[in-house]
Amino acid sequence: MGGKPTTRVTNSIRALRAQHGDMTQAGLAASIGVTRQTVIAIEQGKYSPSLEMAFQIARVFGVPLDEAFSYPEPEEG
Repeated sequence: MGGKPTTRVTNSIRALRAQHGDMTQAGLAASIGVTRQTVIAIEQGKYSPSLEMAFQIARVFGVPLDEAFSYPEPEEG
């Protein structure tokens, strides 16, 4: 597998987990009510969370939504 992510939404969840006492993927998953596999897919860019889930993730870390997730500007050309 591998290759290009299936979504252009990027995230800093892995870094945020590290900054918050090395929170595990399972710990984050439990905090927002999803499976660890869902957190893995979001971190890898294979799955875009719903807007509601994205806000929940940002809230767990106490950061603004755009610090947890970003969407690139369209390329000109």
